[in-house]
Amino acid sequence: MFFHPSRELAAPPDLAGGALEEVSFPSTDGVRLHGWILRPPVPPKGTVLFFHGNAENMSTHVNAVLWLVKAGYLVFTFDYRGYGSSDGTPDIPGVNRDGVAALEFVFRIVGGEGGGVVVFGQSLGGAIAVYAVANSPRRGDVKALIVDSAFAGYRRIVRDKFIAGIFTLPLAWPASWSVEDDYSPERWIGSVAPVPVVVIHGTKDPVVPFSHGKRLYRLAGQPKGFWKVEGGGHATALLLPEVRNQLLGFLDSVLPSSVTNLPSLH
Repeated sequence: MFFHPSRELAAPPDLAGGALEEVSFPSTDGVRLHGWILRPPVPPKGTVLFFHGNAENMSTHVNAVLWLVKAGYLVFTFDYRGYGSSDGTPDIPGVNRDGVAALEFVFRIVGGEGGGVVVFGQSLGGAIAVYAVANSPRRGDVKALIVDSAFAGYRRIVRDKFIAGIFTLPLAWPASWSVEDDYSPERWIGSVAPVPVVVIHGTKDPVVPFSHGKRLYRLAGQPKGFWKVEGGGHATALLLPEVRNQLLGFLDSVLPSSVTNLPSLH
């Protein structure tokens, strides 16, 4: 229901003078994971750890953040277990272990490069990112968490999907209770504070209802921001120049210093 991985990787992206490095690292239970370090052609302003969505693999989702490399940021992205060249089979506990391991690994990548680390997740990746930051021993070193089009809970999104169908409505509650819920972002986002949190969600998201974004924002601690994208779909906000510019301004404000007031998009 949650995982639709592809093993076949697309061609590595053109970084216009930057560099791509392939890496492997272990998850917290030893499963070998595969990732890409995307370095800009100039000394990086900071590092963005990118958690991708539930379909295909990092090689297709990386297109959503390539522009950040061109803007001067180092981007680290990776595949959860069962995706791309990563070993194993995806399940809810496993991919969340992978998220914690990736956050630990990115600090080893950054080393002495400085600039700080921002965590950014889209859709399923947003849910995994919330758990990773909340449960990482490096949480205090994370400069910000950004979640785009993420669902608030694994059981909650299953219920919403089943309720939306006439024939599946009677199955909504039994189906949702069969789903692991201990890793749901609504249970953990309040523990991310004092790391700044930005929630991005489109009002016309056909995959994850807008109400999930509002719920995550409400449960997050301060400092926090809610970027409401009027008419926006699922994980499409970064296609808009105004959202890209807002994100660049936000990154400038948290790297390397922290913020107390986050911008809001109306």
